[in-house]
Amino acid sequence: MKFGKTTPILRIFDEAKAREFYIEFLGFQVDWEHRFAEGMPLYMQVSKDGCVLHLSEHHGDCSPGAALRIEADELEAFHQQLHAADYKYAKPGLEVMPWGSQDMTIADPFGNRLTFTDAIST
Repeated sequence: MKFGKTTPILRIFDEAKAREFYIEFLGFQVDWEHRFAEGMPLYMQVSKDGCVLHLSEHHGDCSPGAALRIEADELEAFHQQLHAADYKYAKPGLEVMPWGSQDMTIADPFGNRLTFTDAIST
């Protein structure tokens, strides 16, 4: 038996804030977007390298307050990039974990926590 990749769905409430955080600040790109009709909630896929996230304004898709871990092989460089972006709502720090890896946790504007880690699985 083989399982494939996991794509988390994160709840968002404001398209402009989501784009500001995920695209402008974190540097993800929009792969595609979907609405059933004009004025309906947004569902979109964003990605950065091998990390793919779905962002949804649909209330039935998921709950706010999710937490996820994202592997990053150049975490210190990403940390420096985020601080240089001077995003006024987040100034994430690096934390050395008891098991030796470094983590950087950032809360999005909707209460979801993204922890970027240099603990790379094999």
